[in-house]
Amino acid sequence: MDGSSYYIPAVAMGAALAFKGPALLRGWRDPLLRSVGVLLALAGLVFLFAAPPTIAAVNDVTGIPNVSGPLVYCLLSAFSASCLVLIINWRGGPPEVTRRLARRWILGYTVVGVALIALFALGDTPVERLRDLDTYYANTPFIREMIVLYLVSLSVAGIAMNVMCWRWAAQVRGRLRAGLVIIALGSLFNIPYSAAKFAAVVARWSGGDLDGLSTNVAPVLASAGAQLTAVGFCVPLACQRIGDNWNTWSTYRRLGPLWRELRPVAAPEDRAVRISWWSPAELQVTQRESDIHDGMLSLYPYFDSALRSRAYAAAVAAGSSPGDAQAEADAAMVTDAVRARAADPDGRVITSADAATPPGTGGPSSVHGDGPRDLVRMSIALRESAVVAASRRRTGHVGSRAAGSTTESAGTAEPCAAEPCAAEPAAADQGRGDRPRPGSGGAG
Repeated sequence: MDGSSYYIPAVAMGAALAFKGPALLRGWRDPLLRSVGVLLALAGLVFLFAAPPTIAAVNDVTGIPNVSGPLVYCLLSAFSASCLVLIINWRGGPPEVTRRLARRWILGYTVVGVALIALFALGDTPVERLRDLDTYYANTPFIREMIVLYLVSLSVAGIAMNVMCWRWAAQVRGRLRAGLVIIALGSLFNIPYSAAKFAAVVARWSGGDLDGLSTNVAPVLASAGAQLTAVGFCVPLACQRIGDNWNTWSTYRRLGPLWRELRPVAAPEDRAVRISWWSPAELQVTQRESDIHDGMLSLYPYFDSALRSRAYAAAVAAGSSPGDAQAEADAAMVTDAVRARAADPDGRVITSADAATPPGTGGPSSVHGDGPRDLVRMSIALRESAVVAASRRRTGHVGSRAAGSTTESAGTAEPCAAEPCAAEPAAADQGRGDRPRPGSGGAG
């Protein structure tokens, strides 16, 4: 392997670390995020300092022949420990147990790193070797022990990673399981890597020559294993991000019918803050929800509890669950309120409702329940519910102008003249002053 075979993965790891940098800085106290940052940094450093050109440069700068050997071995040991710690923090569990296990692995591989440096200092490596340090000094006192120690530590890490990943993978499903399987396969490369190195070293001990295993085969195995492990860690995180974005845009799209229904009473041009079309999906959803809530607020005096009760009963009779029936009833009441508001361009109902409401008595809010999910169900009901469609046909539907105009609602338009635009007599007699917010009561 030439220098580019090491530098390309190093640059890829550096780019990933830079991409995650802002999140790592904000959440550095989070053990999982911190473990991800350390792993990416160590993976990049391993590839950077294991490249033959870097090995030569480090030796020249320090003036110590082969000092890059223990440096790379220490980085490999630290990378192995970081993988184990990340798996522990990722799997979670009682915080005290997680911290204790992570500290044990960190302490163990810290001891390994200190021992590697001490053994190198005790040994003698006067001839610089850029690619075959392991086999060239396989019979040198202390250097021999250093080589065996780092190979054993890598083998232990690979076995431990496989055990933890396969045990955890048996308990989970989906993208997490796929990531764990990939990590286990990547860690499995540590074993043939160590086996190839050991075979070449043992051959030297017995007077043979299998240096090709250490010089040519082992680096390829190490590179493939490290990159596969990094991919395994990234797969669940990337899939989660893609899934979150998909869910966010799906929520934005499903809120469309309700947003369009309320657009005549909550015009976008009245927004205090405008957002651009390229804004993040979360911000787009927040703005759409805000528009819907503004529309609800302006319609509060026009909400008809009697109509909502009838719609709820009709939805339950049609086989809807209580939650869906509530959403259908709220949607029917909203469509009626939009019509009633359009039929009252002077806002007489609003004025009378404000006069009848004592100051400080709580005002309207959005929808009953846990917010956005109820809004989505209401929006779906506007588009799909037969109860809402029947209510719309009975009362007619008017847009943002006075009664008799034509408006668009949930992708359809109905002229007011097609059906009578008057409200139900009972509701009209009540002056619509006692109408509740959606979900605040009524049937059910």
